[in-house]
Amino acid sequence: MPLTSEPRQLTASTFSDAPLHSEDFYHALTDAVDVGLLAINNSGMTIHANRVARESFNISRGTHLNSIMPELWHKISQTLRESKPRLEISVRGVESNYLVKVSPIMVDSERVGVACLFMESTELEEIAMQMRFFQELNSELDTIIDSSSDGLWICDADANVLRINPASERVNKIEAIEVVGRNMRELVQEGFVDRSVTLEVIKTRAVFNMLQQREGSKLILTGNPVFNADGDLIRVVVSERDITEIDTLQRELEEQGAIKDQVLHHMLEMQQIELESRRVIAKSPCMLKALRQALKVSVVDSSVLILGESGVGKGLFADLIHKNSGRADKPLIKINCGAIPESLIESELFGYEKGAFTGAQSSGKPGYLELADGGTLFLDEIAELPTASQVKLLRFLEDGRVTRLGGTKSRTVNVRILAATNRNLEEMVKQERFRLDLYYRLKVIPIQVPSVRERKECILPMVHHYIDLYGARNGILKRLSGAVSDALSTYQYPGNVRELINICERLVVMSETEIIDLQDLPGEILGHAKDVGTSLVNWPATMTLQQAIDSVERSILTQALERYANQTLVAEALGVNQSTISKKMKRYGLS
Repeated sequence: MPLTSEPRQLTASTFSDAPLHSEDFYHALTDAVDVGLLAINNSGMTIHANRVARESFNISRGTHLNSIMPELWHKISQTLRESKPRLEISVRGVESNYLVKVSPIMVDSERVGVACLFMESTELEEIAMQMRFFQELNSELDTIIDSSSDGLWICDADANVLRINPASERVNKIEAIEVVGRNMRELVQEGFVDRSVTLEVIKTRAVFNMLQQREGSKLILTGNPVFNADGDLIRVVVSERDITEIDTLQRELEEQGAIKDQVLHHMLEMQQIELESRRVIAKSPCMLKALRQALKVSVVDSSVLILGESGVGKGLFADLIHKNSGRADKPLIKINCGAIPESLIESELFGYEKGAFTGAQSSGKPGYLELADGGTLFLDEIAELPTASQVKLLRFLEDGRVTRLGGTKSRTVNVRILAATNRNLEEMVKQERFRLDLYYRLKVIPIQVPSVRERKECILPMVHHYIDLYGARNGILKRLSGAVSDALSTYQYPGNVRELINICERLVVMSETEIIDLQDLPGEILGHAKDVGTSLVNWPATMTLQQAIDSVERSILTQALERYANQTLVAEALGVNQSTISKKMKRYGLS
């Protein structure tokens, strides 16, 4: 009977008399196994399918394999051409995946077809996947252990060394082969270490920390116990960290901190010197009035316009206002509008975005308004601000928002504006060189800083202050002669306080003797003093000496009464008693 016939119903008696090579026997044999079996002829037709194959793939005799499993038929075609066995993986059945082994069928050295053996692969694949997962995990753990900058020792529960990583080899200046497989007790006995963290962990069954000196290095060791699910100790992992470099860095940081403290202390001293050198000396009523105004506006956020000649100390008033305001702990940024090129003033004030113009930084740049957020921006020489920038500054004063040059997004900043100028802004407004609306926005609170010639009472106190200051700074003790004091007190100081300070420093540095005398004065001051002296001694020939003295005294009293509000102030200014002033006023009819 041929192999391709359908199996008939079999009974036990069928096999009792049947020969072992009968067709029924072979059908029963192939159905008994738990793997699928297909026999395919050279044209791809199924000539036999056992029970597993029929149930798993719905295939039976006479079915062409290409109609059921075309991918498998493609592989079988290669086997038919090559006559070599093939193993194909993951063929999908009705419920499971199968591994398929394809082998040629040879009869009398002639290939008549192929046999396909199907082995269920779902469990095998899961096991293989798990094996791959654990292999990958183990590889990752190996990589982590070997790449760790800390040294790692792994020992078993009996203190036998199982593994050390490369970092530990470097720290201990050994190779793993020298210690792996050895017991930590032996290493202690040999003096490799004087005390073992691993043994301490085994003893205490808890985390243990230790400092150790080894080969000129300072190490901090931390031992961690590893327990299994039953609570048994199975491993001890010890990490080693070389803190020698950390100690060195710590010392360097401490040294740098000390240097920083010294620099900071020096800076504070320099700031103190600067503050002392710029101490506000106010004796005249006009200066006292200006200072009272500055202190009063400090507590509010109104814009302030500081007016005054060049060199009168407008920047000092800006410092005073900021220092006494609620913004004192925030930045005070000063800009001289006349010192920045007109083409750059807008980008400096408002900042710019990336690519806003040729030469712009690739990351953009915040402007001074952004940098002063929360604090104060002092715009000196405000009259020099270009018209385009005046418009943007006015807009900022109205809404408090800044848009960088080349940008479209605006941002809100909280900045108080202080401005200063020595120009006549009202005249510039009339000449349409300064915007009227900006002028009134800035001039919410104007403060007029008086010139030195308007502060006659302040001149000598300021001169003495700066003479002493520069004398102390240079280790030189200097005093003024009476003639020099008179000359300095009558000089007009067209350069105002800046000129007065420079003159004092020059006198201290350049004078040859302890007493600064007339020959030490600059030519312009000495010439002015001679002119004043000539005018004082030029009296009519018919006037007696007493009459000349009385005339000068009366003139001085008249000027003093015009300058001061009462006799007490006059007496203080002239260095006499109030009663003396009263008597002389009656004498000259000035009451």
